[in-house]
Amino acid sequence: MSTLQEKATLFHQSHMKGNPLVLVNVWDAGSAQAIQSAGATAIATGSWSVAAAHGQQDGEAMPFQLVLDNLSRITASVNLPVTIDIEGGYGKFASEVKENVSQVIHHGAVGVNIEDQLTDGIGLYTVEEQCLRLSAAREAADEAGIPLFINARTDVFLQNAPEQHNHTLLEKVLIRSNAYAEAGASGLFVPGLQNPQLIQELCERSSLPVNVMVTSREPLPKQLAELGVARISYGPYPYLQAMEHLKKFGRNILSGS
Repeated sequence: MSTLQEKATLFHQSHMKGNPLVLVNVWDAGSAQAIQSAGATAIATGSWSVAAAHGQQDGEAMPFQLVLDNLSRITASVNLPVTIDIEGGYGKFASEVKENVSQVIHHGAVGVNIEDQLTDGIGLYTVEEQCLRLSAAREAADEAGIPLFINARTDVFLQNAPEQHNHTLLEKVLIRSNAYAEAGASGLFVPGLQNPQLIQELCERSSLPVNVMVTSREPLPKQLAELGVARISYGPYPYLQAMEHLKKFGRNILSGS
């Protein structure tokens, strides 16, 4: 793949309902190369993992320039499409989101995650506010001539305990899904949703391909594919597993065993 446009087109085509794109989230160039070597068809960062790997907290605490520098090293080290998680876009206003998305494209990304959770983690942007922000991201992509995959994350489910997930919340998500699609989003990301029945109904009714996040070995991609999921990501799980392995490796060496 020689151009960013080709990578972006391929990345779009990889989102297929019932045959999902599986993304093992990375945090730096080294982890990106490892996942590429494992047979990945695309590379995705996870904001929590990137922040932790740089000694930072999640929640846009990591300076955006450092986010871009890390992205540049990733895109330069692999030949696969790269999508980046920029949390809430690193800006409250649409103009800020537009500028930041322009920078992300300039540094080689063909996809971006933008969430509707407020930066302090309490509450969500209104549907209208988030649509303005997503539209600004689409404008940035159009001006760059790149068919950027905008993965619109909604935290409706994440901000409610799993036992409270029900059809009332599902309807709220569907309202956002439809509005986000009209604003220029390419996909819908619903972290926190684990209920198979609700996942299946969301996949059936959403006009956008659905991304589900897995934070353990279960459910398997095959099971989520049967529910109609188009994209599966693993968030901080790969980083946490790698760090646990590193700690165990270190303990064994330092204890002399």
